[in-house]
Amino acid sequence: MPFTMKQVVVSLCAVLAVGCAGSKASLVDADVARYTSDASGFDTHSFFYDTGAEVVVFDAQFTEAEATKVLAAIRAKTGNPIRYVVVTHPNPDKFNGVGVFQREGAKVVASEATAAAIPAVHAYKKYFWVNVVKAFTEETYPAQARVDVTFRGTYALPLEGDAKVELAELKHAGVATTQTVAYVPGRKALIVGDLVHHKAHAWLEGGLREGNKVVPDMAAWKAAVDELAAWPDATVYGGRGEAAPVTEAIAAQKRYLDGMVTLVNGYAAELGARKAELCGDAAAPHHAELQKRAAAAFPEYALPYMVGYSVYGLVNQLACGG
Repeated sequence: MPFTMKQVVVSLCAVLAVGCAGSKASLVDADVARYTSDASGFDTHSFFYDTGAEVVVFDAQFTEAEATKVLAAIRAKTGNPIRYVVVTHPNPDKFNGVGVFQREGAKVVASEATAAAIPAVHAYKKYFWVNVVKAFTEETYPAQARVDVTFRGTYALPLEGDAKVELAELKHAGVATTQTVAYVPGRKALIVGDLVHHKAHAWLEGGLREGNKVVPDMAAWKAAVDELAAWPDATVYGGRGEAAPVTEAIAAQKRYLDGMVTLVNGYAAELGARKAELCGDAAAPHHAELQKRAAAAFPEYALPYMVGYSVYGLVNQLACGG
């Protein structure tokens, strides 16, 4: 199975060795409770909503160890049963930890498209982490996620009383190949996974397509972001970064994506005859340079390391013929 992420092996192994000491156990925004991992879990947000009778979790973290910390954060706030875990899109930091909540009696909910994508994504990422990075073994890498409830289009979670959580499968792909958003009407909270990284750098690898190839689709990503305008009064809670009013979140995310396309295209043009270096084993220093330039282009944005790890996908699409 071919991979083009060799440049991240050493740094990711170092990050994983750190553990989760920096994880933020229970940050509470105005309306939605949030858990955030540290860099070993890619600074990923999991959100949870306590209806007063039951709890809904949105995205389950990269490992079961991190998901266990989400569970502890929930239990620090409420003893209500965890009824559902919603997976917003098929990336492993959203689905690897679901088993922790299933053992608590929760059902995992995902769109049919996300559920269908999980096996291939799981196999692809497991191979990378076990055989390339060697940060896990066959035994220690998380088991493939099992989805209990699937839907197509829209789905209202069956909840007690008047509580509502409405799921919607977007028409366009986002950061991955398919995207679900969750709306909590009583809180005007729109939870969108990695579709939006407000004031944080995004994961630019792309979704798994064409067998074992990851390819970002920036046009589809921007179109998916535009779909959030269907919830005009909402606050957007993304997979990383800050919460923001929907109009602000849409404009900023599209500006960021356009900016990164311009940055990569400009850098490839600047290399001239050396452009081929972007497409082979000599790419790592260029990815590091692109990270530096992205940090300079968006100085107010957190998590520039996300660019260094993931920009290879965007580079391959724009400069290496896909």
